[in-house]
Amino acid sequence: MPIWFYWAAASAVFAALTAIFAKVGLQGINSDFATFIRTIVIMMALVAFLSYTKKWQPLSSLTGKNWLFLILSGLATGASWVAYFKALQLGNASQVAPIDKFSLVLVTIFAVIFLGERPNSQEWLGIGLVAAGVLVLAFKR
Repeated sequence: MPIWFYWAAASAVFAALTAIFAKVGLQGINSDFATFIRTIVIMMALVAFLSYTKKWQPLSSLTGKNWLFLILSGLATGASWVAYFKALQLGNASQVAPIDKFSLVLVTIFAVIFLGERPNSQEWLGIGLVAAGVLVLAFKR
């Protein structure tokens, strides 16, 4: 396998973990506020948006679990971006991007394992088609 594939695959794993960690971290708090906490790990943002929309919540409203999983989600986002840009530097965008989108498949698998979600047969078929599409697009000649 070319090295860009491993970087793109790492990007997909971290992107999938971002969604899973955020899902757990969102429990009991406003999603816009949760997005701010997650994003602060990788950059200072959303202050103006939260002020404008009046979505601020007292920091005391977050549990330790909220903090833990929102920070993990932010770290996974940062790792995904680093891996994606490295893969793009080393490989073709038309091959790297489909591998990155494999995160859709990984999110479903992680959601089943960690969140107890149960996709139906039609959803599994769609995920299978995404996986097949990723392979077709990534390994074109």
